[in-house]
Amino acid sequence: MLKNLMNKKSLIIIGLSVIFLSACSNTAYKNEDNIDLNKKMTNNTNTPTQKPATTSAQVTTAPKTNNDTQTDAYVGIKTKDGEIVLKLYKKEAPNTVNTFVKKADSGFYNGLIFHRVIAGFMAQGGDPTGTGMGGGDQKSELNNIPFQRGSIGLARTPASKEISNDSQFFICFTTEQCQQLTGDYVNFGEVVSGLDVLDKIVQGDKIISITSRTK
Repeated sequence: MLKNLMNKKSLIIIGLSVIFLSACSNTAYKNEDNIDLNKKMTNNTNTPTQKPATTSAQVTTAPKTNNDTQTDAYVGIKTKDGEIVLKLYKKEAPNTVNTFVKKADSGFYNGLIFHRVIAGFMAQGGDPTGTGMGGGDQKSELNNIPFQRGSIGLARTPASKEISNDSQFFICFTTEQCQQLTGDYVNFGEVVSGLDVLDKIVQGDKIISITSRTK
């Protein structure tokens, strides 16, 4: 009888072990599925991305200027078809705006091109190399201002939304295609004049100049 009892205990222990191992295997399988799913979800080419550079640039923070107490700044982007005037959100993205205005005032953008233009989506420019790989890094000042027709944002690599390019920007052609970017890209301004000029931009068009005008 003792022998039969020991055999029964052994069978129970073996049975529990099989169940435990089965549960562990199922958990690992589910975790792998989640990892694969996340990779697939980030594989979206319809975004204003910066091509990964071969070297990592230092993250920069723009110094504060005498205009930091003002809530808005305005810039004019001159193209072959006219001027696009943008209001920049100094309150929501102060360092982004300061960097952009500082580069504009220095003549950095003059003569650069819109190197990536996708009809119905956005026009992207501001890369000193014209390849999509230029520019430095800056900390992303993310906000929940909705991206819509005329919004201006910063390009970035797909690696992290916490770091954005410090010179490459994009301007949205439509709300429908750009609203998905809200919260994932830095929105730092909007077109207040010249939407008709924006619509005429094609890939390769030059940025004749960007000039700042504060309010």
